[in-house]
Amino acid sequence: MEQELLLKLKRKAADVRKNIIDAVFSAGSGHPGGSLSCADILTVLYFKHMNVNPSAPKDPDRDRFVLSKGHASPVLYSVLAEKGYIPKKDLLTFRQADSYLEGHPSLKDVPGVDMTTGSLGQGICAACGMAQMGKLDKRGYRVYAILGDGELQEGQVWEAMMYAAHYKLDNLTAFLDHNGLQIDGDITKVMSPEPVAAKFEAFGWNVIIIDGHDMNQIDNAVEKAKKTKGKPTMIVAETVKGKGVSYMENQYGWHGKAPNQEQRDKAIAEIDAYIENLGV
Repeated sequence: MEQELLLKLKRKAADVRKNIIDAVFSAGSGHPGGSLSCADILTVLYFKHMNVNPSAPKDPDRDRFVLSKGHASPVLYSVLAEKGYIPKKDLLTFRQADSYLEGHPSLKDVPGVDMTTGSLGQGICAACGMAQMGKLDKRGYRVYAILGDGELQEGQVWEAMMYAAHYKLDNLTAFLDHNGLQIDGDITKVMSPEPVAAKFEAFGWNVIIIDGHDMNQIDNAVEKAKKTKGKPTMIVAETVKGKGVSYMENQYGWHGKAPNQEQRDKAIAEIDAYIENLGV
């Protein structure tokens, strides 16, 4: 990736992270940890790879994105706002009673949301259906999805893995946000899904393992997925829960908790310092 584009994407991801913090702070509730951990992935997808247009959110030839870990809605709303689908000011209404930006993304209410998600495991199943319809309708769009690693404890995830491999859905690329933590702690202590990469391979997927915060690695993995024929691709992204905010990083307590005013200000100051160091 060219250095100029890389810097722009890093800046964009930092803005997405600021949006996440402010949205969750304004709501007084939400899921910052797992939203911050996948901010780099969604930024690279929406601002480099995906064929989407905010002016035509229902274009039948658009690429699709499914946030299977629907509780991480702050990251999706933040990216959609940065992309121009929704006004940025609306992020401050997140989770409020009269807001269309609910705790889980709604296909009916939010422009740019391709699937209503929240019940874990169902999003990746819907993504398989979208990819299958793309094949049947002979359309060239691609489908992207992202799962949480705690979500792998849901049985229907593995039904989806079998389905996608059986039907050779090479237009489907999924990411695993492998930050190792869920609401109750370490995923290996709650109910271990490991070894995840070996399991995906055994289910017939093309598997790529990356650093989920290295944008060049994210970019290269997506390019490889596009060139893979005859099987879907799972990109296992090694990430840090709460990435970009020092006191949230690798702390499962920030899975579903909002910062107070002092914590919000500290988080924004840290991200602003990061942006300043980028020199963009």
